[in-house]
Amino acid sequence: MFSIESLPDDVVDAAVRADWQRLIDADLPSAGRHPSDSNRPHVTLAVRDDLPEDAVRELARAGGALPVECRLGGAVVFAAGERFVLARPVVMSAALLRLHADIVDLVGPPPARYAVTAKDRWTPHMTLARRMTAEQVGRALGIVGASTIEGELTGLRLWDVEAKVVTPLR
Repeated sequence: MFSIESLPDDVVDAAVRADWQRLIDADLPSAGRHPSDSNRPHVTLAVRDDLPEDAVRELARAGGALPVECRLGGAVVFAAGERFVLARPVVMSAALLRLHADIVDLVGPPPARYAVTAKDRWTPHMTLARRMTAEQVGRALGIVGASTIEGELTGLRLWDVEAKVVTPLR
């Protein structure tokens, strides 16, 4: 499985990591608990089981559209079975929608289980925590900052989940 992800500038990265740390300090689930070097704030643009043969070169070319504006809102909660995901929503812009559409056009439509990355279903966000109970979400909403964060998406990478390899594309 492959994930194509856009990476934020230092301002947005630091703000999301601060949210991660506030959750850790409150003994709540947090994306900041994962010690891997590959774990960093990002916006997932596409997830696919496999990629076309020339995808890396073409994705790097699409990364030429960066940087694009990145404005994070307060918080959003997604249902995930009986648990929840807490994230900061990324406010849509025409440039971000074009970048996403270009990436999806390059790698093709998603399989059904990744349909949330399709052009008409994508909800850009940066994950703060996964597998939260409803009670934990309630506590977390009082801890995570609610102010708008403004910056840019400046990087693009390919994450090979099985091989655990990150390929910088921009």
